[in-house]
Amino acid sequence: MTPNRIALWAAEADIEEDVDLSLAIGNYGQNGHYDDAHIQQPQIDESAFLTMQQHMAQQAAFAQIPDVVKGFIVHFHQAVLENNLAEITVAYESGWNKYTEKFYARTEWPEAEIIAPLVNDDPIFLILYRELYYRHVYSRLQPNIDDRFHSYENSCELFNYLLNSDGPVPLELPEQWLWDIIDEFIYQFQVFCTWRSKVKPKTEDELVMLSEGGPVWSSYSVLNVLYSLIQKSRINEYIVAQQQGKSAEEITEIVGEYGQRPLYRMLGYFSIIGLLRVHVLLGDFTLALKVMDNVELNQKSSFTRVTACHVTTYYYVGFCYMMLRRYSDAIRTFITILNFIMRMRQYHTRSYQYDQISKTADRMYALFAMCNALSPSRLDDNISNIAKERFGEQISKMSRADPDALTAFEELFLYACPKFITANPPPYEDPAAIALILSPPSPSDSPSQGSAPHIDPTHRHLNLFLADVAAMSPVPTLRSFLKLYTSLGAKKLANFLDADEEEMVQELMMMKQSSRSLSRISGNEKGLLDGQSIPTSDLDFVIDENMVHIAESTVGRRYAWWFIKNTERAQRIFDDLKGMPLPAPSKQNRPTLASTATPSGPVATAEPGKRKVAWGSVKAV
Repeated sequence: MTPNRIALWAAEADIEEDVDLSLAIGNYGQNGHYDDAHIQQPQIDESAFLTMQQHMAQQAAFAQIPDVVKGFIVHFHQAVLENNLAEITVAYESGWNKYTEKFYARTEWPEAEIIAPLVNDDPIFLILYRELYYRHVYSRLQPNIDDRFHSYENSCELFNYLLNSDGPVPLELPEQWLWDIIDEFIYQFQVFCTWRSKVKPKTEDELVMLSEGGPVWSSYSVLNVLYSLIQKSRINEYIVAQQQGKSAEEITEIVGEYGQRPLYRMLGYFSIIGLLRVHVLLGDFTLALKVMDNVELNQKSSFTRVTACHVTTYYYVGFCYMMLRRYSDAIRTFITILNFIMRMRQYHTRSYQYDQISKTADRMYALFAMCNALSPSRLDDNISNIAKERFGEQISKMSRADPDALTAFEELFLYACPKFITANPPPYEDPAAIALILSPPSPSDSPSQGSAPHIDPTHRHLNLFLADVAAMSPVPTLRSFLKLYTSLGAKKLANFLDADEEEMVQELMMMKQSSRSLSRISGNEKGLLDGQSIPTSDLDFVIDENMVHIAESTVGRRYAWWFIKNTERAQRIFDDLKGMPLPAPSKQNRPTLASTATPSGPVATAEPGKRKVAWGSVKAV
């Protein structure tokens, strides 16, 4: 076998020379021409091609999702399907924030279409997932115009599902999540209105989308959602029935099938707080307090179950009182919630809302400082001291009647006020009007209709507030003079003020007006707008002919509160001392017979049977 095989390999060169390759191969692909004109080319469907590309991109994005995140989403979906409130709460408050910090702190979560296979394309869970997705975009990233429009569409889908389904939906969510849904809905509306009002930074595509956007994030649509939730849940009737002490059967008959469900009841309740916030953002402070007629500001109200809702409610109520010149009510409102935050601070340090609550508390300290400067009171020394520590420079300026006082009021107001919005958007549907805004005419040109300069809503409310402050600016100086006398001639007082008598009388009338205010009396008023006119100053006066008679009523110190506070402090110190173990005496400090000393000096050790002799003392016989 081996010799024949070698001969065959050796003859390979001869075989190649003897064989005509052209005869063996023929003219295949060389001389002949294949005509494919009669074959119809396949038509590629562009939409199908784009769908295939999108599907491949989704598969690639799905493969990049960490396995722990996939498992979390599956577990989250299962908890929502089973209405397991305990598991939903853990996944919502702990799991979502945990994986956000670990994987998506600086990037978006996977889109709902990518994680859809994990949840069997469940439309309800995908709506809830998008709500969390866009909330993350707004809080950690910078949303673009597509995010703003799509978040509105997702909110519409969620509320249409809740309000337009055949009967109450079989869904249960934690109260914290329900509040966050309403709170985030209003926040995204607020951010969109602020962004929409700024015409100059917009690109051409954004201007086109805004002109064709229609009622996207309109004030009417937002108010319609909140009022619809209140009406569907019949929450006002529920609150009134509870206040009247009706039985559970009567309440069930009053509220109907929707009001019985905790989901709708709490959404309706949080929508009342949402309306308070929206009306404040729109600048209607009276209507904002009016919608709260049936809600009582006490620790038994339902909004206290969610700390963020509790703090938000008191912040906006207190701000409304300040803008309505009811400074005493505003001070009491701020003191109540700030004391609550001080007591509960240690329990919320690990909460994901701790930073937001702390920032709101700082803003309320600034509002408290302004109200206390306009209507001095001594309701709570602890809050006053904290406000002085944080805003001491501004408080000292606000106590003086000089231009620096207005600067301090302006600084604190801009820091602590809500971010007001404009209800009406710019005329994006009118290119000529937009062009006029983008390229305003020069001052030398004659002003045309609609070319008035745009005033930011925040500065509009600031100007109104500073006008009241400026009118009350002479009050501190006038008060300091009146506190020195029991009666004073009008001419002499005018000389002190470097003003004529007529101007001095006007300042006295301004002081008289500012010393009385409408205030709520505990136990007598139900609505937040109700109240009685009470004096807010300890200094009163009357003008009789050419004399000013002053009467000062000093409020006595609340000794009961002082003793209770210090008794509790002493009891805590005593309990701490009782809980501490007694220190064990060391050997070198342990008293012995040989080392015992007296004030007169050391004692000599006596021999057995003899008495001791103390040096420096009388010898014993």
